[in-house]
Amino acid sequence: MTTTYAALLRGINVGGTKKVSMAELRKILQDLGHGAVKTYLNSGNAVFTSASRDQDALAAELEAAIEQHFGFPVACMVRGGPYLRSVLDACPFPAEKLTGKQLHATFFSGPPVTAERFAAIDPAAYLPEEFRLGDQVLYLYAPGGLGTSQLAAALSRRGPLKGVQATSRNWNTVQALVKMTEATA
Repeated sequence: MTTTYAALLRGINVGGTKKVSMAELRKILQDLGHGAVKTYLNSGNAVFTSASRDQDALAAELEAAIEQHFGFPVACMVRGGPYLRSVLDACPFPAEKLTGKQLHATFFSGPPVTAERFAAIDPAAYLPEEFRLGDQVLYLYAPGGLGTSQLAAALSRRGPLKGVQATSRNWNTVQALVKMTEATA
């Protein structure tokens, strides 16, 4: 019995650094013994099947293979299709009324990220931007887009997310990955 997963690679193909071709990423996943490998966009999203049930071990294995192949480290998160579906279904914002570039999901690895980390953030200071925490995910509504979001900057690794492995995807990508994992399952 296999499980369908999405691999989320952090910080690749941005600004000309850490170049990872999606064809090579697919080959790495296939060489690791995974099946039904597909990639989405050029920003480090892959869907695959595996007999393993250990997402952290799959992520570590992929990180090691990428570093060996390309010569630089890339943080990876692996999430099961049902988890991604739950992130989509639990969205606290009216996603059907928003464009995919207004809404983002930031996925966390490691210990649960609790609301206490965000106590110093004054939500009213960033309106109309808003955020909500979910199950190992932060939902961010940034109507002007992520690139100009003051709230995204305040939430960054220099702020409440300091020391947390995290990677963000816009809502269009989250929806596409859910469709891909469900079509592969």
